[in-house]
Amino acid sequence: MNIALWIITGLLAVAYGAGGVSQIVLTKERYRSLATSQHWVDDFDAGHIKAIGTIKLVGVVGLVLPPLVGIAPILSPIAACGLALLMAGAATTRFRRSEWALMAGDTAFMLLFVFVAWGRFAFAPYGG
Repeated sequence: MNIALWIITGLLAVAYGAGGVSQIVLTKERYRSLATSQHWVDDFDAGHIKAIGTIKLVGVVGLVLPPLVGIAPILSPIAACGLALLMAGAATTRFRRSEWALMAGDTAFMLLFVFVAWGRFAFAPYGG
């Protein structure tokens, strides 16, 4: 189970790290043009999008760095909870925009973060 949790955590970290960097580096218009799934940015101004990208990056660092360096590894499942909450907000935005298929994807990511948090809190904690 530990290996599965690490694999899922690594994949989520890469995906959300790339997404966070692109939200910070690219302009709102350029980010929106990346894919048809990025039309949610129409509901937010450029500062909000950069803030969301920053939250993603901080979450990724909290997800991966503490267990790797062995300092306060409890922060990793807490970061997974925070990223799950972020995805709950994303799913809410998709719901409001009636983007049902995209909302299902956001919900799947949210459930993966919940799985990582549950796994690290209860089933296979770091150092346990």
